[in-house]
Amino acid sequence: MTQKWLEICFTPAIFSEHADREAIIVVVDVLRATSSICNAFANGVKEIIPVSTVEEAREMKGKGHLLAAERDGFVLSFADFGNSPFNFTADKVQGRSVVYSTTNGTGIMNRASDCHEVVIGSYLNFSSLCSWLEMQDRKVVIVCAGWKNRFNLEDTLCAGAIADRLLRGGGFRTICDSVHAATDLWKAAREDLMGYIEKAAQRSRLRDKGLDDCLDFCHTFDVTEKIPVLRDGKIVEL
Repeated sequence: MTQKWLEICFTPAIFSEHADREAIIVVVDVLRATSSICNAFANGVKEIIPVSTVEEAREMKGKGHLLAAERDGFVLSFADFGNSPFNFTADKVQGRSVVYSTTNGTGIMNRASDCHEVVIGSYLNFSSLCSWLEMQDRKVVIVCAGWKNRFNLEDTLCAGAIADRLLRGGGFRTICDSVHAATDLWKAAREDLMGYIEKAAQRSRLRDKGLDDCLDFCHTFDVTEKIPVLRDGKIVEL
């Protein structure tokens, strides 16, 4: 198998420059959307329906769907629960469909849906995701959900960890400066990842809102082997 190309897109604001209909897109939103999605599938959710806007979320709730939705970290008033991975417990989600809307992550998932495949990445499914990507004969673009179209540290570090693993495996190559920057950042942070995350703006936002109880969990490797994938507007297990 020939080496495949690898890119990282630091923010949805520049996704159009990285979009490739033939590529596999890995969406990373460590704090907290993709971590929550991976935990939901670990706990037996049937499917997750990502919606981009508050209006869509309200409409889906009106149709009787179970709704997880937040903006700026706060649970929407009409939602059943919010964006913490600890909300997606088996007693709530096992065997059920959940509509999901977040500040950053769900929007870019839907924007990327024209590409060959959109898969959900986090530390929680790190090894299984990387192993699967290594088996695919396609270009991979890791997309950081960021914060309101801005660069963020936590997604870049996770993207760098994934990229580092893929490059070391020998099946990928890159001429993307974002990949080099992210892997360098990951190598600088990996010996004390949680200490480094203290610098992240989202870490401060979550602490200020009392929503940081899941911080360590969201940076835990290999909680699950599940790989969620977007198919026909729904996230299902690969």
